[in-house]
Amino acid sequence: MKFNHLIRFTPIYQSRVWGGRRMETLLGATLPDATTPFGEAWTVCDRPEAPSVTADGVSLHELWTNHREEVFGKALLNSTSPTFPLLMKILDACDDLSIQVHPPASMAAELKGEPKTEMWYIAHADAGAKIYAGLKQGATRADFETALQKGTVADVVHVIEAHTGDCLFIPSGRVHAIGAGLLIYEIQQNSDTTYRVFDWNRVGLDGKPRALHVEESMQSIDFTDFEPEVQQIAADGTLVTCEYFDVKVCSGPKQAGAAGECVTLAVVSGEISVGGTVLKAGDFALVPAAMEAAAREVKPADAKSQWLEIRVPE
Repeated sequence: MKFNHLIRFTPIYQSRVWGGRRMETLLGATLPDATTPFGEAWTVCDRPEAPSVTADGVSLHELWTNHREEVFGKALLNSTSPTFPLLMKILDACDDLSIQVHPPASMAAELKGEPKTEMWYIAHADAGAKIYAGLKQGATRADFETALQKGTVADVVHVIEAHTGDCLFIPSGRVHAIGAGLLIYEIQQNSDTTYRVFDWNRVGLDGKPRALHVEESMQSIDFTDFEPEVQQIAADGTLVTCEYFDVKVCSGPKQAGAAGECVTLAVVSGEISVGGTVLKAGDFALVPAAMEAAAREVKPADAKSQWLEIRVPE
């Protein structure tokens, strides 16, 4: 098996009560049917319940397990993760998501979950769209518990007006929710543990209220986390650098990573060409470590073409 070309996977679409059809209308995706509200596309995923597979039938898990050096580079040969450590998604929120939290690493096992730190890049925001993150300044655990009893949790959660191009970092323990009117690229630890603490008193697609995880949420929420702000973009385009992922936003001609390095490209607007392969908005592709330097040149279609460059830290 040769790895001198981009590696792309077939998206796995997930129906959600808060989802819509904008991956079709804004990104040109071919959705599985004509009516279902699809809230998520799992684009790079190494989980048994939703394995990413190439058009040729090769799974991300097989690449991680059997072709680690050629695809992911020598730097990740010593990783002890049994699976590719990141999960990448596109989210289409046509309604507010539940107010939720992911468990910190210090207590995830005790709560029978997996820790999840993530980041959001807003590819499209309707006018007036909001994101919820952290607590309002001065809100206490007691205030939160009272709001839970009254059904007014949103009143104690910090609200941020969202704009296209904004980025927000969501470490484990930060209470949060994506608001209606947002199309988001999410880069996260390989985890599917979410504790809903408040779901706007609505029902799911089956007509029944969705399960809440109040006890687990209260153990996971960081009650010292007040009013976070969106990320500032560094001069080199860096959005987030943490122990789990490094993410930059890029534009203009450049190389996709260094020789011997694996990066993932996620196009957020316009089109780019890499090694003769065209990627459009909504497309994700791995640049394998074995890909030659000459094939790594990224050629944007125009000045409006932008993409995320995602790395797993050494």
